[in-house]
Amino acid sequence: MPGHQSTASKLTYMESAQIAFHRQWQHLHNPHVRVLAWMLTAPGLLDEHDPLWHGTLATAAYTNRQAVPDWLAELDRDPAPLLLLLQQHPSRRLGLYAERLYGFYLRAHGLLYAHGLQVHNKGASTIGEFDFLLQTATGLQHLELATKFYLYHADVATPPDLYDYLGPNLADSLGAKLHKIIDQQLQLSRHPLAQQVLPQAVQSAQALVLGWLFYRDEEIVDTFIPVHGHLAGLAQDHYRGAIWTQSEVRALDFEHALLLDRLDWLAPAQVGEGTTQDKDTILNSMQAYFASANTPLMLALMQEDQHGLAVMQEYRRGMVLPDDWFVRADAVKVKRAQ
Repeated sequence: MPGHQSTASKLTYMESAQIAFHRQWQHLHNPHVRVLAWMLTAPGLLDEHDPLWHGTLATAAYTNRQAVPDWLAELDRDPAPLLLLLQQHPSRRLGLYAERLYGFYLRAHGLLYAHGLQVHNKGASTIGEFDFLLQTATGLQHLELATKFYLYHADVATPPDLYDYLGPNLADSLGAKLHKIIDQQLQLSRHPLAQQVLPQAVQSAQALVLGWLFYRDEEIVDTFIPVHGHLAGLAQDHYRGAIWTQSEVRALDFEHALLLDRLDWLAPAQVGEGTTQDKDTILNSMQAYFASANTPLMLALMQEDQHGLAVMQEYRRGMVLPDDWFVRADAVKVKRAQ
């Protein structure tokens, strides 16, 4: 395929993570099972061993990690139970979709005590909700799950921090999200009303934070993370992508791509041949979208599988921004600094 060899031969970390995922999981065909495989094996966004987090971060929960590939392969052969769960609880919210998948795994392996247990006050308003309560040998564990996507946008003259990672719609930041998780959500079991609905004491509370971080260009990815990542508590091997303007997408060398639906943002994409779009179609779709929308698009660049599977696989992805995104992002950061 013209153009693909030159692109693929110059892999940065952004692409190598996708290639590694396909190498391990390309035999899985059901898209939901592939997402679950990603959730169970992808590194978190943050380094759970960094003392900055005081033990509040979790890795994926397992009964036997070595058995996960066999269990996923069996589920891929017969995904009916998982499909039924998703049909019974449909949602267009990515966070809820991820919770359904992860809860399915926990329940199937006897780890789940409760999912979505809400705590109400006397006025019936919700004080908080436990994403998951896990039954362990020592008691209940509270686990919060977050699947997030943030774009790095900072003043190069100031030290970076987690508040420089902004949400695509500019409504939050990685720093603000972590503050909410650690200082509010993980403290829920200490609330007197929560203790009234819990059958036993919660022994520990942790958060599993999965997702992707996006950077302006490859130079930032290759140099910024090794130098500054440990200072911010980021995982060195977190999944990452590019930040592209529309003009930069026009300049990219690619033949096949997909504009990913939000529910397809988690795992690297793999689709059948003939289901991707060529560059001209992608550019026209982007132009039509941004004519009336001001939120970024997720673009996955695709190439043929190299092992004869007759599928197209993502080798790079990026957030494509509306023209005014940087101006609005600067305004958000100025307001935060006031």
